Amino acid sequence: MFTRSKYPWAFLVLFGILLASAHMAAAQGDEEKKQQTLYDRLGGLAPISVVVDDFIDAMVPDPFLNRNPAINEARKRVPAPYLKYQVTALVCQATGGPCQYNGRSMKDSHVHLNITKQEWDRMIVIFKEVLAKHQVPDSEQQGLLDIVDSTRADIVTAGTE
Repeated sequence: MFTRSKYPWAFLVLFGILLASAHMAAAQGDEEKKQQTLYDRLGGLAPISVVVDDFIDAMVPDPFLNRNPAINEARKRVPAPYLKYQVTALVCQATGGPCQYNGRSMKDSHVHLNITKQEWDRMIVIFKEVLAKHQVPDSEQQGLLDIVDSTRADIVTAGTE
């Protein structure tokens, strides 16, 4: 019969194997977490589309943004559902998801809007409020803000000369 006192080395070997297995599983979990895309960390397409939906709903009627006649006119021409679709596809692709954005470049789709730094800053405030409302973790918020910031030079065109 197997007892701990008769075979102390067996207990130590078993304990060592269990400890090593636990360490390897934890390391594998950490590695998988590091390899996850921002898309995965955000939860995939469904949560991204919900956040984009709320963001567009908050941004479209914003009185500060709509003081710009070009933005206000674009709001009337471009249906919000279409904008939501395009932005969702763009965010999905930019965060490493499976979507393909097939819309115009940021520069081409915004150049005629004459967006100022102040309007950009207002959009960022709205975006951060929506991210906070949905309790997006800080690291994922920063990842999204980094992506958005990478488009700034193509979108903010008024008063930049």
